[in-house]
Amino acid sequence: MKTSFIAAFLSCTLLLTGCGSNKEEKEAAASDSPADALQAIADKAKAMGDREAVEPVDFRKLKDLLPEKVAGMARTEATGEKTGAMGFTVSTAQAKYKGSDNTLNIEIVDTGGIAGVSTMALAAWSIAEIDKETTTGYERTTQIDGHKAFEKYNNESKSGEVNVLVADRYVVNVEGDNVSVDELKEALKDIDLAKLGELK
Repeated sequence: MKTSFIAAFLSCTLLLTGCGSNKEEKEAAASDSPADALQAIADKAKAMGDREAVEPVDFRKLKDLLPEKVAGMARTEATGEKTGAMGFTVSTAQAKYKGSDNTLNIEIVDTGGIAGVSTMALAAWSIAEIDKETTTGYERTTQIDGHKAFEKYNNESKSGEVNVLVADRYVVNVEGDNVSVDELKEALKDIDLAKLGELK
């Protein structure tokens, strides 16, 4: 992955455990959204912040959800690990896929061992509403199969990512180079999100 979940987690934790919530407070203060939308963000932040940490699942269960082939690309590598730092623990599974001239990376992370505020710091988009367009691409939050999701795509480089939060605990990241948005979403559909949400 371009920026691993673990690296991002350690950076945010070392700076300030609640860095994500501070960011959202600033965005909310500057937002022109209706009051009810801001209240929804605040309620979501509080719910996640109050969540108690639980033991992450065995990373092998996450690896089992990584498909052997996505968007016509064969899997070239699959890895997994459970990592702990500063009293926090996460389980991660990653896979790399390669086509003739394109690549995809999938990462599934169980943040169960992280306090809720730290989860927000690593997936701040999960409690925000984003809709941005530029001359080269876009960024936006959306819903995928009932789960909060975030899409980012660059039309010039044909690269992007689709991220989804499942059961307020599992973060799935799909990144690709020289791929279409449809291929990114197709790769995500090959992951059984319902089964992922039921893992304990």
